Amino acid sequence: MRASRLLTLLMLLQTRGRQSAPALARQMEVSVRTVYRDIDQLSAAGVPVWGEPGRSGGFQLREGWRTQLTGLTVPEARAIFMAGLPGPAAELGLGEAMATAQLKLLAALPSDWQADAQQVAARFHLDPIDWFRSAVPPLHLQAVAEAVWHAQRLAMRYESWNGVSERVIEPLGVVLKAGTWYMAARSAPDPARDATRGREPHVYRLSAILSLQALDQLFERPRGFDLAAWWARETARFEAGVYSGTARLRINEAGFKTVQGFSPVIAAAALDSAEPSATHEGCIEVTLPIESVAHASRQLLRLGNDGEVLAPPALREALAQTYRTLALRYAD
Repeated sequence: MRASRLLTLLMLLQTRGRQSAPALARQMEVSVRTVYRDIDQLSAAGVPVWGEPGRSGGFQLREGWRTQLTGLTVPEARAIFMAGLPGPAAELGLGEAMATAQLKLLAALPSDWQADAQQVAARFHLDPIDWFRSAVPPLHLQAVAEAVWHAQRLAMRYESWNGVSERVIEPLGVVLKAGTWYMAARSAPDPARDATRGREPHVYRLSAILSLQALDQLFERPRGFDLAAWWARETARFEAGVYSGTARLRINEAGFKTVQGFSPVIAAAALDSAEPSATHEGCIEVTLPIESVAHASRQLLRLGNDGEVLAPPALREALAQTYRTLALRYAD
């Protein structure tokens, strides 16, 4: 464990520069005293590490010094090759670079690890595209990725639920969610109004971009912006805000299986609220979140004769009206 910890410490100093002892201790999940002991061990082994006291001080390697030791373990090598499987990297225009990087990594591994690492692609395949969906990447994906990388403003025509608009944005990141690419971006400053107003990042679906132009304007990324953390907050906020009400249903076993396929949120609600029906043996009653009466009435048609809406009355009436219309349509 000590050898692995010393290697981790060395890699942290090499990749992140000067680090204080408390910062190193937090990252390595050890005590500050252990960090000091490990620094002494590295120095004794000939690693040119030195410390600088004071509030802005810390430990760092001699400028220009680097080790060729990677310290990769077999599971770590497997994980890297797993992450580089064809798919998102190719859509971003990095397929050739990924293949070259894997080749270099493979050459650096011990000979008895090389075959093990190469077997990853033969034994594991990741397909993020859902059934019956196209795997064609959005037209502007690579241009957006380039703008994100270089912190370059973009002018775009974008089609949202409330129409088509033209806007200048500052792209902060791209996200692949269930086979669909999204962009995190904020509006560029508008000289005509408060420069800080309306500058919170928003989610844009790349396939909804009608046209795109990279501008000869760079911008400064917001300090401390964490794409993964921001995306987690946005998805949680979106999922919480989608559902505006609830519906009470009585369903049989087949209906329960149908409900489980609606969405993870609805499936979880069905499991949490399920209780035996007091009036219909073999049935259960559940309370499900709904987006709207119109949306729920279309969705719950999938239940057919395997369930009945008990509340709200507006949803019962919407379904009843749909069934009356269908009955007249198929009367012949």
